[in-house]
Amino acid sequence: MSGRHLLHLRFDVPAVEEAELPEELRRLLENVTPRVQVIGPDSAALDLTGAIPYWKRDARGLTELVQLRALAHFGLRSSAGCAPNRMLAAMACALTPPGQRTVVDDSPEAISAFLRPRPVHELPGVGVRIAATLGEYGLHTVGDVADVPQLTLQRLLGARAGRALHEHAQGRDTQVVDATPIPASISSEYRFDRDELDPAAHRRALIALADDLGARLRASGQIATGLTCTIHYADRSSTRRSRVLSEATQHTVLLARAVYAVYESLGLQRARVLTIALRADALRPADLATRQLTLDARDERPLAIEAVADRARARYGHQVLYPAALAINSRPPTA
Repeated sequence: MSGRHLLHLRFDVPAVEEAELPEELRRLLENVTPRVQVIGPDSAALDLTGAIPYWKRDARGLTELVQLRALAHFGLRSSAGCAPNRMLAAMACALTPPGQRTVVDDSPEAISAFLRPRPVHELPGVGVRIAATLGEYGLHTVGDVADVPQLTLQRLLGARAGRALHEHAQGRDTQVVDATPIPASISSEYRFDRDELDPAAHRRALIALADDLGARLRASGQIATGLTCTIHYADRSSTRRSRVLSEATQHTVLLARAVYAVYESLGLQRARVLTIALRADALRPADLATRQLTLDARDERPLAIEAVADRARARYGHQVLYPAALAINSRPPTA
């Protein structure tokens, strides 16, 4: 048992949001615990470990207090996941409807009961390609993966990916709550002319958005460490899903893979989509990156083409070159 209590909150933020809301919300959360990390305009991570004795409440009670204060001060409902580490807290939050909370107790039995039945694609870093590879070997749930030796996973996925997956499947995560202010983000939005049912059209919108964000990141000398995809539907509801990238990047092909994985994880069935928005989160200067994503051979050609396209766009305009998948579709406006 770690003795830690990490809280992940996702706020039901309206489409039109006050510019000062994130900082005001941060100050409210810091009145409960100084260990607060705001993740974009709609999510936050809190370390409640030291605050629990002060407030004389257990983890569930303190989570309820935080949600009640956000609702009372800002009218914001929130989904909350509280667990012994950030990965489990984020997974719990993603499964929780607004106004409710999921608390995973700090015990091996509770962690196992929560984690093992979950589909393997819910683990961080598991996209469609890795999930498909695991599925070929009958590994569909986190429990299936947890029962496989680490060396076997490394043979299937590579040394680094296999080791990370093994750790996550065991419920282990070393991320801490970083209380430094949230870095900047940039976003782009695609609006369909009508309610769009076709998944192929959705995917064309996603590649257009990834292409736009990638070009803007490279032009500004920045890299993104996360992505947030927001889909608005014809019935005025919306879905928002965020993903931390395994490595910060500015390359369109890698951004596209990540957002495709986010889209596939939603499992949309004949959804009538009005708009798709994509946001590159937690931007950092590209020259401050301490590590670069290891690219396999199939990435070399797209990245070479990307460099040529950037030079052509800088001289002749952004519309001169774009992905072939967009040739039958108009490019999206930039938000």
